[in-house]
Amino acid sequence: MPGRLQNKVAVITGAGSGIGLESSILFAREGAHVILVDINLDGANKGAMIITERFPNVKAIATKADVGKEADIKAAVDLALKEFGRLDIMFNNAGIMHPEDDNALNTEEKIWDMTMQINLKGVWWGCKYAIQAMRNNPVDKERGLRTGGSIINTASFVALMGAATPQLASYYQGAVLAMTRELAIVHAREGIRINSLCPGPLKTPLLMDFLNTPEKRERRLVHLPMGRFGEAVELAKGALFLASDDSSYVTGTDFKVDGGLTSAYVTAMGAPTLDPPASLI
Repeated sequence: MPGRLQNKVAVITGAGSGIGLESSILFAREGAHVILVDINLDGANKGAMIITERFPNVKAIATKADVGKEADIKAAVDLALKEFGRLDIMFNNAGIMHPEDDNALNTEEKIWDMTMQINLKGVWWGCKYAIQAMRNNPVDKERGLRTGGSIINTASFVALMGAATPQLASYYQGAVLAMTRELAIVHAREGIRINSLCPGPLKTPLLMDFLNTPEKRERRLVHLPMGRFGEAVELAKGALFLASDDSSYVTGTDFKVDGGLTSAYVTAMGAPTLDPPASLI
């Protein structure tokens, strides 16, 4: 049986670790050729090697890019067009969580500006160049390919909720939701779907390095209905749905994969019954 992304071409930023790496492997398993984009080229190369070894029928290319630089994002999209002649999926996933991102009184302007440059402008530029490419995608009915495509922008549950553990600049994610909705409506009739992916707290190196004490972790776990942090592979599966034709009538959504966090008031007691799914790495 053909995969859900058979013959499609995906560019994934932040592909060197976490959600981006899991998504790169999953997308390749489902038949997509993947451009793995990361400022950490070693991490992107690791993912490309895994894909090449496991899925010889697809092509994986690692490339270094700083998504805080417009030229780097354009170069990544141009690479997809040069190698494959099209772009079907753009997953704007890369981002930072700066340890000095604090409240409105303590956060320095340079931390605010750095976060917005990478996490908000980077998404804008990813959308900009993906839309230009997707408008020109050639139609190949025999291979199930058509014009348009799917753009996925990683935001967060904190775009929808506040927290007394402040990260002021991280509320760029609310802007990502608004921009995603706007672009989704503007480009809906061009066959370009644009959705936000809103993760809950995940057991990724980025967050676990930040939650470096039992007290920090427990303060968050008490609010999670499932009693555990999410796994990056669970977000990759959400991204796969948005990338695939299974979501052909889904655009402009804030797609929450948060273990019920944004629907919770008081959570249940006790340990989780089920184990989380295994990583693909």
